[in-house]
Amino acid sequence: MAYAVIKTGGKQYKVSVGEHLEIEKLEGEQGASLTFDQVLAAGEGDTLNIGAPFISGATVVAEVLKQFRAPKVTAFKFKRRKGYHKTKGHRQQLTHIRITSINA
Repeated sequence: MAYAVIKTGGKQYKVSVGEHLEIEKLEGEQGASLTFDQVLAAGEGDTLNIGAPFISGATVVAEVLKQFRAPKVTAFKFKRRKGYHKTKGHRQQLTHIRITSINA
């Protein structure tokens, strides 16, 4: 089965065709096609092609399934006996994608 390592949103993901991922938000409506050209490595079976840093001409194509927000994360700071406490919340915007093809 073919696989590739792509870079998006400051993170690296090992992907294969048909796989579903939740990544940091990328522009695109539901059903739109995204192309990732920052392919770090690609392989099939025992063969592996590694880029320096990227493989030239290699692309990974994905379909946007939905745009959504992750559950709320709460950061709570507290110092005992000082009367100090601070609460801050954050919800990350995410994109749910399905990998449709790997061209290496």
